[in-house]
Amino acid sequence: SRLDYRKLKPLAYPILGAVALMLLLCVVGLGHRAGNAYRWIALGPIHIQPAETAKLGIVIWLAYSLSKKADKIKSFSVGFVPHLIVVGVLAALCLKQPDFGSAVVLLFLTFTLLFVAGARVHYIGALTTLGAMGAVVLVRFSEYRFKRYLAWLDMENNRNDLAYQPFQSVMSFGSGGTTGLGLGHGLQVLYLPEAHTDYIMAIVGEEVGFIGFCTVLLCFILLISRGLLAAVRARDTFGTYLAAGITI
Repeated sequence: SRLDYRKLKPLAYPILGAVALMLLLCVVGLGHRAGNAYRWIALGPIHIQPAETAKLGIVIWLAYSLSKKADKIKSFSVGFVPHLIVVGVLAALCLKQPDFGSAVVLLFLTFTLLFVAGARVHYIGALTTLGAMGAVVLVRFSEYRFKRYLAWLDMENNRNDLAYQPFQSVMSFGSGGTTGLGLGHGLQVLYLPEAHTDYIMAIVGEEVGFIGFCTVLLCFILLISRGLLAAVRARDTFGTYLAAGITI
């Protein structure tokens, strides 16, 4: 809010290079291991997750690149391929950690911003279809991912192993009812792993109920609407793509 966003333009490539380097450090074994994955870089007591910085880095770079190539955005070789190559490299580094979810988000961000910038829809549609097929292959032929998928389909019979976390989250939502048990009175925080991060909304559902949960969703809708409004009102295309990408 205190910085003129246009000052980010000359930093687009350095930021992209920095996040790519951090992802590479995780892949080559210099990352901090947690949950059978090397997704963090430990700087003393501070743990940085490069995949999260990559999401912001790709948005800044795409905003810069797409605004610079505005008149050639419909060209497959100029407006589409270079952006696909860059996000492909970052997504591949995420998959090596492994971090399937972040790879999907990076691809989704790229395709969405290409659409906002005016790239040909049939290019985006074809690549989205190929990406979806690739995701299915990555899940089906990865023993760990496929077992998690099957466990999710049958949480009741897998609640003590692979489906423990989603099963406990369902229990948390269910016990909250309409108005919840009250702030600080939820019990699932004792049983739900990572209740303060990945599964925070399950605790919200338990403690403030369906009404409180919907209130949080409305806050997100307000945040998104303000972000998109900022994109529409931006003074240049770089600002439009930057605001849209960050909001997405």
